[in-house]
Amino acid sequence: MRIVLDTNVLLSGLMAPGGTPGQIVEAWRKAHFDLVLSEPMLEEIRRVLAYPKIHARLGWGEEEIARFLLLLRLKAEVVDLAGVTAVVPRDVGDDPVLATLFAGQADWLVSGDQDLLALADQYPILSPAELARRL
Repeated sequence: MRIVLDTNVLLSGLMAPGGTPGQIVEAWRKAHFDLVLSEPMLEEIRRVLAYPKIHARLGWGEEEIARFLLLLRLKAEVVDLAGVTAVVPRDVGDDPVLATLFAGQADWLVSGDQDLLALADQYPILSPAELARRL
């Protein structure tokens, strides 16, 4: 199974390992599914990990962030979005996330973002709770 995890799910899983997103991240770490990401998503993850609130919660410095991004590059499939068009009408900032679903030919995109979840009737998009039930 190939899954795109939106940044909100991935980082929530790191910050709250006992919650549903944490269970999803743990399932990925145990190779229960293949993670699909793109360069714009990796950049967003890097940027968000440096937010003061996230930094305070995880206690990660630049070295830990760099190691985690390297882990993602090694363990996830990073797809190229060149030539892939995706439009999220309610939030253009989510276009790369939806494009990653298409470019990676993933089975599911998992997000807690309501702008993406609003497209679940058109594309294979699940909430974290829905994916957790399927795993």
